[in-house]
Amino acid sequence: MAASFFSEFGLLWYLRELRKDEFRKFKLLLKEEPLHLGLQPIPWAEVKKASREDLAGLLVQRYEEKQAWDVTFILFQKIGRKDLCEKAKMEITGHMKTYRAHVKERFSRMWFRDPVTRMYEYFEKDLTPKERGYLEFFFAPQGEAGNRMVVLRGISGIGKTTLLVKLMLAWAEGMLYQDRFSYVFYFSCREATRLPPASLAALACRGWSDTLTPVAEMASQPERLLFILDGLEELTDDLDGPESDLCRDWMEQRPVRAVLSSLLRRRLVPESCLLLATVPVYPQGVEDRLGGPEVRTLAGFSDAERKLYFCCIFRERSHVVEAFSLVRDNEQLFTMCRIPVLCWVVCTCLKQELERGRDLAPTCRRTTSLYASFLLNLFTPKAGAWAPDEQGQGRGRLKGLCSLAAEGMWNDTFIFSMEDLQRNGLVGADVPALLDGKALRECGDSEGSYAFVHACVQEFCAATFYLVSSHADHPHPAVGSAEALLSTYLQRTKVQWIYLGCFLCGLLHGREQEKLQAFFGAPLHGEDVERALRWHLENINESAPRQREVDFLALCYCLFEMENAGFLHWAMDLFGDVRFSIMDRSDLVVSAYCLKHCSSLRKLSLSIQNVFVEGEADTSMSSYYLVCWHQVCSVLTTNENLRELQVEDSNLNGPAFRTLSRQLKHPRCRLQKLQIKNVSFSGESWLFFEALMHSPDLQHLDLSGTGLSRDDVASLCNALKNPACGIEKLLLANCGLLADDCEAFKGVLVRSSKLRLLNVSYNYLDHGLSLLCEALCHPACTLEALVLGCCYLRERCWQNLYEVLLCSKSLIHLDVNTNVLKYEDLSLLCQALRQPSCQLMSLCVLNCFITAKGCRDLACVLAGNLKLRSLQIGHNDIGDDGVRLLCQALLHPRCCLENLGLGACKLTGACCEDLASVLVRSPTLRTLNLSRNTLDHDGVVALCEALRHPECRLRILGLKIAEFDEETQRLLMAEEERNPFLTITDD
Repeated sequence: MAASFFSEFGLLWYLRELRKDEFRKFKLLLKEEPLHLGLQPIPWAEVKKASREDLAGLLVQRYEEKQAWDVTFILFQKIGRKDLCEKAKMEITGHMKTYRAHVKERFSRMWFRDPVTRMYEYFEKDLTPKERGYLEFFFAPQGEAGNRMVVLRGISGIGKTTLLVKLMLAWAEGMLYQDRFSYVFYFSCREATRLPPASLAALACRGWSDTLTPVAEMASQPERLLFILDGLEELTDDLDGPESDLCRDWMEQRPVRAVLSSLLRRRLVPESCLLLATVPVYPQGVEDRLGGPEVRTLAGFSDAERKLYFCCIFRERSHVVEAFSLVRDNEQLFTMCRIPVLCWVVCTCLKQELERGRDLAPTCRRTTSLYASFLLNLFTPKAGAWAPDEQGQGRGRLKGLCSLAAEGMWNDTFIFSMEDLQRNGLVGADVPALLDGKALRECGDSEGSYAFVHACVQEFCAATFYLVSSHADHPHPAVGSAEALLSTYLQRTKVQWIYLGCFLCGLLHGREQEKLQAFFGAPLHGEDVERALRWHLENINESAPRQREVDFLALCYCLFEMENAGFLHWAMDLFGDVRFSIMDRSDLVVSAYCLKHCSSLRKLSLSIQNVFVEGEADTSMSSYYLVCWHQVCSVLTTNENLRELQVEDSNLNGPAFRTLSRQLKHPRCRLQKLQIKNVSFSGESWLFFEALMHSPDLQHLDLSGTGLSRDDVASLCNALKNPACGIEKLLLANCGLLADDCEAFKGVLVRSSKLRLLNVSYNYLDHGLSLLCEALCHPACTLEALVLGCCYLRERCWQNLYEVLLCSKSLIHLDVNTNVLKYEDLSLLCQALRQPSCQLMSLCVLNCFITAKGCRDLACVLAGNLKLRSLQIGHNDIGDDGVRLLCQALLHPRCCLENLGLGACKLTGACCEDLASVLVRSPTLRTLNLSRNTLDHDGVVALCEALRHPECRLRILGLKIAEFDEETQRLLMAEEERNPFLTITDD
């Protein structure tokens, strides 16, 4: 009998499996059955009122464990639950007890071995009530509908692995998921993928069973299995692998990556549950490829928990107040402290500084300052200045540590073997010393694997390497130069490099170089690094495409850490087009610091989220962030060159929205193009629309994706009718407009002499379109372009548009894409297009359910309309037959078409001869889009022969070269190279 197992939780688990009526029968039988076994019955009064938990306790307390289970087994049989008897006996005599004991031993060892867990002096390895409540709702009880795959997201060091270790221990102790999972398996993806090929059976039994016999028991109830994969980001590249690489059997031996990928893609044990831990940054679409799992985010320390941790580290209240206040005032440091291990780094560093009698303010000024002090203090005697011990061992260990870190960053390695350490000069007593100082930690189940205490510490050490050593002297050839590092970092080529470039630039500050100089006692390479940064920025300034390759916010972080006013001004003057996303308050502080010096700015594109909260209390910190936001917005008035602003996917509370509106209204704002897309307007949106009447230079306004209320529409239209408003292009796609809003726009169309383009796509206008059409027919309306994409146009709307085409003297472009255009309605539009009074020059009917039959009417238009220059008919099922009809019209002497779009029209190579004839004989056609059609090699050959004809006037051909075979690709590339006037594009 498995005493330790069943005495703690087993009996309760089986009682919970009983239905209410079965539990009532169980109690009634318990009045008599103990007597048959020679046992004293439990008083009925206690049994009658007992809950399942109470009854389990009574049985265990009153009888010996074996007797309690003998009684239980007999009663289970009498109430018809033999299945519970068999399951319990299998678990008593099976492998579950052994596995649970293994889990307790393995994960207790991991807990006490890892210094990260031991840093938090007030942490326990038992789950807290908060953690238990968080985990309990991950998976629905067996038999209930619910998600069987959960993704636990959190930044590096936030505590994902620590939480999973506690989960495993809680499960082994019977405190979590006891009535849900018979077996829970934990795999570290980073460690598992380094194992030799194995089967899932071997992985599951690894370390606790010498044979694979437990697998039969595990596989018998796959729905009661939970697989935990820690470090999903290691496997994202495997999710698109071929099906042939996957396995479907427990015993099938494959590379471990393939086995884990088979679990993820549900080819292996699809009935099981999966818990996947990962960092937030991984390729887009991963969650879709996983089938849309439930996603949970681990947030780390709250504000209160951060303060509590400071109280645990600093015993004196005055030290707590001083340290916490300085960190709270530095948004980056305070954000860092959300991560438990980095909170330990911050507290440890500041405690060391106090012990050495140093002022904490300089240490807390920048993130680099704190990391430099933390690291140097580990190798500096407590009583000394910035100098190593007398024997110089600390200097050698730190150089070796920095060398190891640089190698790891370039190789994307964060777990190191003893061989790696030795290659970088860390031998003998160095490793125990680094472990004791918590610069390194042991990781994994086996000896000989090491990692930095956090990836940020590794990044800082790697940055320090470039100040104290030359990459040419590194023992590993993969380590690149400072120039290569900065280029890679600023282009975000390596997503694992979070702070590396920031630390490298931060170490260029004079104060940090003094620290390093004192410690290493040798000249540093700071000037070389600064020259590398200057060279890189000068190089990207040579062309706009190179500027767009630079992550502007990453550069801002570098300059913020560098804290060199002269260099900052010089660098910011290089940028005329800037795009970045503010995802937290640290991003806001850093971008504000740099943007106000960006004097050459012509275009600014940004989004801002997770900074301002509607209804947030007006504290000193929220006021500070509002000041930072004002500095960002002030470029509208301080930068005389700025002409274009795009704010998208943003959340602004009332004060933040007012700040932006005031800058837009300022007389020195010279914007010509403004895009406020998918932005939540505050209750004082009238301030924004009022600014439009004070912006005579503003010609282009795009509010697409931003919801507009009836009052917003009224305010907008009042501004548009004001003579001081200069808006010519107005885009309102997907703004939640309704039919009643069209009354206001009708007045604008009639009264505004400046508005030239109106886009109201993706709005349900219904009968409101008739009001717009009525205005378009008015003699005073000067609108030239109308876009009605996906507006759910009904049959009567097409009659209204017919009248517009006949009456309007100004409308030259009509876009009705993604609407149902029946043959009769298309025929009606074509009748209008054939009339001499129709002024239309451009028609877009993309994705309008047009067939080859409709091409007859369009062909008649092309053959008789001298004004039509552009026809976009892509994403319609017109096929080769429809194209032949259009080609015949294109050859008509009266056809003046210059631009024809036939993308995704289900064309084949059979129509290419007709198209080739047009290319040779049409004197006007300049652009032809044939992308996303299945043209064959022979068809492309016919097109290329026509392109080489001296009479061919085509300048742009839309084809996605990469979709063809190698021979066809070579043919197209050779044709583009031969013809200097031709561009082949997949746009």
